[in-house]
Amino acid sequence: MAKHIRCGSLFTGLTTRAERDQTIVAQGDRIAYVGATQAAPKPAATDTVVDYGQAFVTPGLIDVHVHLSYGNAHNEEDLDLYAPVEFRAIRAMMGAQQVLAAGYTSLADPAITGRVTIAVRDAINAGLYVGPRISCSGRQITPRQGLADYYPTWIGVPETSVGVLVRNVTEAIEEIRAEVKDGVDFIKIAADGVYVNPQTGELGGCFAQDELDAIVAEAHRLGKKVISHARGREATLQSARAGCDVIFHAFYIDDEAIDTCLEKNLVLCPTFALMVNGYEFTQATDGNHKHRDLMKRIVDEGVPNLLKAKKAGVKFLVGTDSGFAITPYGEWHARELEFYVTLMGFTPGEALQATTVNNATMLRDHADVGALAVGRYADFVVLDKDPLADIRVLQDKKNIRAIYKGGEPVKLPKHVFDPAKVSRFSYDMWRDMYTQARVKEVPTRSIAAE
Repeated sequence: MAKHIRCGSLFTGLTTRAERDQTIVAQGDRIAYVGATQAAPKPAATDTVVDYGQAFVTPGLIDVHVHLSYGNAHNEEDLDLYAPVEFRAIRAMMGAQQVLAAGYTSLADPAITGRVTIAVRDAINAGLYVGPRISCSGRQITPRQGLADYYPTWIGVPETSVGVLVRNVTEAIEEIRAEVKDGVDFIKIAADGVYVNPQTGELGGCFAQDELDAIVAEAHRLGKKVISHARGREATLQSARAGCDVIFHAFYIDDEAIDTCLEKNLVLCPTFALMVNGYEFTQATDGNHKHRDLMKRIVDEGVPNLLKAKKAGVKFLVGTDSGFAITPYGEWHARELEFYVTLMGFTPGEALQATTVNNATMLRDHADVGALAVGRYADFVVLDKDPLADIRVLQDKKNIRAIYKGGEPVKLPKHVFDPAKVSRFSYDMWRDMYTQARVKEVPTRSIAAE
């Protein structure tokens, strides 16, 4: 029995425009026909016809930068220390469903705790739970001064961290081999993080070039793509030279790195949402307020470099760094597309294509998702408004009439929960220093008077 989905406007992802009066025919979980309604096969008596004749239909959206094990963390301690890994896995399933409810039928998770996202991925694939199609790395591989090496040396990088510390190439290669054995879809490397080069004053790369070359070569030998976290110029260039398939952030990419990306067919994923949300939403009472202006400066300085890469022909993927309190699951995924339009000069069609067809190239299901075409999964979103007229309509879930995964409408539980019980476990005793001078400035009460 087939399903005939009639669409008012259809964006297949194969071009940057939409076509009117189209029909999708889903046979099982795959697309058997997509094209003009007039030329579509006639429904059999046992077929189902669903009429979305006034709606806009797009392939299921994809976010390639979602951290399901982070739990909308407020700080690194919440992220790495307090919640048991087993709890994080259960919580991650809820996070995955929140992403799906926003119209994102596929996601990639680069950097996980333990094997959390591997387990969530496999549980969804086994039919135990409804959720998006998931691809993931293991823990991100970091050297000293890399992204996950942010605790002091007397703490180290705990086993429950989203990163794993490697002290040499041999340890990095052993970690890659172990992660591949555990079933990861790609490898994530922290090429920079917290180290500032004293000679240049720039964010410095944390691997030597020959080290990074050897690490990436081993991942490729084992058939895995590599994602590199590289915000600074040095790490971005090193990542490009080493052949990292996707470079996250790359705000300070230079001409040599752009040329190398083109030569090796590497792609960029800037991830604006974390930075822009951090600048626009962070309050004075938030610990990250001290970095608020830095976030704006990174975006302001990075956009011209990224525009140069775009003009040169470098391909872009779309991701949000969802999983932090400033980028919670299901909330801001589509805002990244707005930034692609307003900051990077993408047309709405180009932005929508980047988060469907382009993003699909990073996934384990790369040949089966991202576009509405014969043989691919019937994953699509039905919208009451046209995102090609205004890309921002994707941010309002009220505009989503239906979400289909594998030809079936998605039905998800409504999650109502107290965030304090789900993701905020660190013990904040006080946020101020109560000297005599400070006490004179704030409201107090007297035990004697009570």
